[in-house]
Amino acid sequence: MRAPSLNVLGGTLAPCSTAPMTGFFRDGCCNTGPMDQGLHTVCALMTAEFLAYSKYLGNDLSTPRPEYGFAGLKPGDRWCLCAARFVQAHEEGVAPQLFLAATHQRTLDLVPLTVLQAYAAD
Repeated sequence: MRAPSLNVLGGTLAPCSTAPMTGFFRDGCCNTGPMDQGLHTVCALMTAEFLAYSKYLGNDLSTPRPEYGFAGLKPGDRWCLCAARFVQAHEEGVAPQLFLAATHQRTLDLVPLTVLQAYAAD
């Protein structure tokens, strides 16, 4: 049995979303592991602005893809976002709010806690 994942505050990682189901492992949490090269660890609250930004950069998260069982995201959905994409969005001034309790501690490898706290919705 493995130890529970930790969030950026040092506590047990809280779920991010099960509707839509998110996470690299599609377990509702922003868990990560060696196969998650994109580091899908930031539990973000989607906004129209961020979804448009992501689409502009080539990662269309809003268009449904039924062949993959993906209904598309809309503003207000929670999603496990790649830490590097969060950094890009932060630098461009379009980063979404996030949930610290549901953001995996590995995010701290790329993003300082003070930056994450500036976007905290929880």
